[in-house]
Formats: sequence, C-alpha cells, structure tokens
Amino acid sequence: MASSSSYYSPFSALFDVSKPNPSLNPAAFLVPSLKFSTAISNFANGFSLKSPINPGFLFKSRTFNVQARAAAEKTVHDFTVKDIDGNDVSLNKYKGKVMLIVNVASRCGLTSSNYSELSHLYEKYKSQGFEILAFPCNQFGGQEPGSNPEIKQFACTRFKAEFPIFDKVDVNGPSTAPIYQFLKSNAGGFLGDLIKWNFEKFLIDKKGKVVERYPPTTSPFQIEKDIKKLLAA
Repeated sequence: MASSSSYYSPFSALFDVSKPNPSLNPAAFLVPSLKFSTAISNFANGFSLKSPINPGFLFKSRTFNVQARAAAEKTVHDFTVKDIDGNDVSLNKYKGKVMLIVNVASRCGLTSSNYSELSHLYEKYKSQGFEILAFPCNQFGGQEPGSNPEIKQFACTRFKAEFPIFDKVDVNGPSTAPIYQFLKSNAGGFLGDLIKWNFEKFLIDKKGKVVERYPPTTSPFQIEKDIKKLLAA
C-alpha cells in the first residue's frame, strides 16, 4: 500500500504561490469536504477558490454550503443550556433581547477588566433589553479550574456580577458545547474558526442571529456603541 504522503500534500503547500508544483494531484487535498471543479460556480452553490498551484481548478465545497444553510435556519433561541446551578435554561427566554455571549475565566489577565466592564454595561442597559450570557471555560491556560459553585461565588462576590452565568463548557475541540458550535459556524473564518482565548465575545440581535464577533482583546466598553445600535433597532 502506498504511504499517505503519496496521496496528500501539506495544507500550506496549496497556498504557497512561490513554489508551484505541477505534479500535485489536485484531487489529493487534506480537507475531504473540499472538491475540485473545473466549472465556474457562484457562491450560492457553495464557496469556490481558485487554486494558486493549479489555476485551472476551483476548490468548491457543497458540504460547507449545506451546513451554512442549515445553520442559517437556526438561531441562538433554539438552544437549551445549563446554568451554573445545573438547571436547564431555554435561550428562547431571551427572544427580543440583545445578547452578548462571552467565554469567561477567573484567573486570566483579562478577568478583572472584562468582568468590571461587563457588569457596568449590564447595569446600564439591562432595563433596555440587554443580556450578557457568561460561559466559564477552562481550555485556555487552565485559568478556570474551579467548580461551578466556586466560579459563581467568585463572579458574584468579587465583581458583583448580576448577569447569568452558565455551566462550564468546552468552546473548542470534540466536546464543544452545541451553542458554541453554532456561534462559530455563524461567525467563523475560513474552514471554521477556533475561539482564541478567554473573553471572546459574540453579539446577538433580538432575533437570535449572530451580528458580530470580537477577539478577547476587545474590551466590553469598545462594544457599547454596537450594543446601543441593536437596542435601538
């Protein structure tokens, strides 16, 4: 049997235009959901990318399009999650409200500023229909190691957080929580996008659609103008 190296080329090689490889078999591509096609395709039938190594071919993904359409039919309101006390919470209860969903951690360098600013925004806009949904996660540097009761006590005692805090979840990897699979599929990069670190943020409109995604280094106060626009819509 031929070795796997005879069938596959490194992912990076496909995009290295400085080293054309005419011997590369265009059908041998590491990502199985991407198919090659010599026909011109519009975006409605799945995304198409011209190969920098084999210009006569287009990368085309029907799988991506099917998944994108299915995701577009769903909203955040279709999910049920567990709160910090282990109770089921249907996110349908937030229909008609603007939400900011954040993966939080208690021992991160971003913890103090983010919790403080999140609490300030929640206090300022909650009466106008604004909600913050905090999901503890221990996947980044092990910076949320505590139990749910410990996390709850930390957030509510030290930062006086009044916004809802939910069960600790995974936001990347094979055990990613369904709500985060949905968020990333609706606001991801090429071939999906990993959550980069603690305190990445997703802004959700009143209809439960993902409107914007912000990196961990974007402070809650920087998002305030976007929150106000959605509240006024």
